[in-house]
Amino acid sequence: MAIQNLTTNNFDEVIANSEIPVLVDFYADWCEPCKRIAPLLSEIADENEGKLLVCKVDVGEYQQLAVDYDVMGIPSVISFRGGAVHKRITGAVPKKELLALVD
Repeated sequence: MAIQNLTTNNFDEVIANSEIPVLVDFYADWCEPCKRIAPLLSEIADENEGKLLVCKVDVGEYQQLAVDYDVMGIPSVISFRGGAVHKRITGAVPKKELLALVD
């Protein structure tokens, strides 16, 4: 399953209406650590299709979303359940740590 891009126009709707956990990667195209975890997030999306929604937010383009969710460094990956923040992690971390966000 492809990773869904979130914007200020669709963020709240996607998060609030998802019946499955949502993993959101707050990233920037110029960020090297962001580039390192991108393939891991793609693997997670593919391996968990139907059980987990993986999304991303470009913090350069959608700065207000980063502010709204207290993103102080990138990459920051935040998991949401039932429309609310569940867990978060910042930095280029191994796949198992990304998966731990949805456990």
